[in-house]
Amino acid sequence: MKWYGKLIGAVIGWMLLRHPAGALLGAVIGHAFDAGWFALARKPPPAPRSGPQPQDDYRILGVAEACSDEELDRAYRRLMSQYHPDRVAGAADEFRELAEQRSRSINAAYDRVRTRRRHASTDSH
Repeated sequence: MKWYGKLIGAVIGWMLLRHPAGALLGAVIGHAFDAGWFALARKPPPAPRSGPQPQDDYRILGVAEACSDEELDRAYRRLMSQYHPDRVAGAADEFRELAEQRSRSINAAYDRVRTRRRHASTDSH
């Protein structure tokens, strides 16, 4: 059982109001903090995934799963020309960091899609 919130609340309440009622009020507020009445609502953590899903990779690249290899390459080149870190070298630090993160996710998604397609084409032959 937590007790230090009640004690600190009582001491601060007594000091602020210079009356026993202040100590009582402080103890009640301290109890509320100890009990978690003022705690922010926390969302449960998301269920763990086994890694990036294929749909996520296509969504990152902005193409449909049924797109051709040429369409995939065009989408990748377009996105990389937009988000390449060298392209935003003179921008603010926050913007450069966002562009670097985005380009990393684009590269990773493109590599995963190309690898899956390569394995799918060799498996079908």
